[in-house]
Amino acid sequence: MVSYGIIRQFVPALQRLDRSIDDQVLQNSHRSYIFDDYVQYAPYAGVYLSELCGIKAKHNTLDRTIVLASSIIICTSAVQISKRFTGVTRPDSSNKHAFPSGHTATAFLGAHLLFREHEEVSPWIGVAGYGVATTTGVMRVINRKHWFSDIVAGAGVGIISVELSYLLLPVWQQFFKMNGKDNYMAINPLINQNSWGISVVSAF
Repeated sequence: MVSYGIIRQFVPALQRLDRSIDDQVLQNSHRSYIFDDYVQYAPYAGVYLSELCGIKAKHNTLDRTIVLASSIIICTSAVQISKRFTGVTRPDSSNKHAFPSGHTATAFLGAHLLFREHEEVSPWIGVAGYGVATTTGVMRVINRKHWFSDIVAGAGVGIISVELSYLLLPVWQQFFKMNGKDNYMAINPLINQNSWGISVVSAF
């Protein structure tokens, strides 16, 4: 998926495909929507709320939070660095931060984490998450904030971020010595008007 987005920057046929899809949007859609700003986070809720419905996840809450936190860090870094250096103009010409789609990356990050945590219970849980994530990407195209190739690449970034975070999970567990009886770790979100992040407090 990421490779497709990169190759598109150099292949005229794929650029024409992006423009063709955008032309269809202009002809058939006459309004913009805002719910993609919110629905991108829906799979994250599923990662935690599923247990309240009696659906057991593969990892405990702390491990899932560690994977989620590290995935967000990897994903956000990759998206922002790419946006800064590629300079792809959005379909609506509002700025040059089109590639890749951050909303789509965020949504597919949550969807893939939901899938990985529940794939042994039912693949349909993951399918639901991917459906929400795909809807987010489609809405970004309809709103003319991204080209088709941007959302494809964004989906790939989100999925890769989760896979890398699962590989890093044993490293974090060892680093925080999480198997000790007297050890604990607290992970809290930090949000204000201009920024957001995560604070980690550990005793070991």
